[in-house]
Formats: sequence, structure tokens, C-alpha cells
Amino acid sequence: MPQKIVCTNRKAHHLYEIEETLEAGIQLLGCEVKSLREGRANLNDSFARVVDGEVYLYNFHISPYPHSLEAKKLDPTRTRKLLLHKREIKRLSGKLQLKGYTLIPLKVYFNERGLAKVELALAKGKKVFDRREDIKKRELDRELHRKYKGKIK
Repeated sequence: MPQKIVCTNRKAHHLYEIEETLEAGIQLLGCEVKSLREGRANLNDSFARVVDGEVYLYNFHISPYPHSLEAKKLDPTRTRKLLLHKREIKRLSGKLQLKGYTLIPLKVYFNERGLAKVELALAKGKKVFDRREDIKKRELDRELHRKYKGKIK
């Protein structure tokens, strides 16, 4: 059974320069897992931080599961703990001390064993001119592809 992607952060590649990615487990309640399985989640504006040797995910919105009473009492954007090995957390916190680095989630999915996972990226924010250069490069590639579409074999 391949991984089932629940939601992705589409703006991440546009706004950030991705240095490396890693997989982390996420601590959820039962009603949140059911809601995730229905695809009722949103990663926009979410980010992760290392606090007291533990990694937490902020602003990750999971809509309340409609058939659960306990889900209605929960805050949909509550802070959720991410599950990583201590050596990974130490390595990440060392890199986050460097100027301009941040932890952002790229996607949330269920792996082959049915466990909810978050793909985190160690990223550096792009400047406006970097984004413009990316757009120009993409347009040039598209134009070249259009121009030589039938001639390259």
C-alpha cells in the first residue's frame, strides 16, 4: 500500500529554498486521525520549532471530525508535538541557530503502516529577487520547450 498524501504546502517551494527534508511522526488524538483520513487538514502558514529539546508544529489546521463530541471541544490549530530521535533534534536545533533557517512542513501523509507522518524541510527564506529569477527561468524553459516541442527527439 503506497503512502496516502493528506495535504501539501504548495507555497513552500515558492517562498523557501529547501536545504534538506526529514520525516517525523506526529502526536494526534483519535478524532484528529479520523479527520486526517478524510483529508480535512491545511498546512498553510504552519511551521515547526524546537522548544526545550522537543519539536512542535504550530498553526497546522485539522478540521473537527463531525461525528465526535471531543473533537468539537478541541482547537483545530492547537500545537502538536512531532516525534523525532534526540540526535535528529540536536542536529536540527544546531542548524536552526544559523541565520535565516526555519523548519516548515511540506506534506502530511499516511505511510505504508498507516501512521500519520509529516515531511519537514530545513529551509531558508527566499528574497523577492530570488523569486523573480525563478519565475524568469521557468518562463524561459517553458518557451524553449514550446519552441522546440516537435523538433527534439
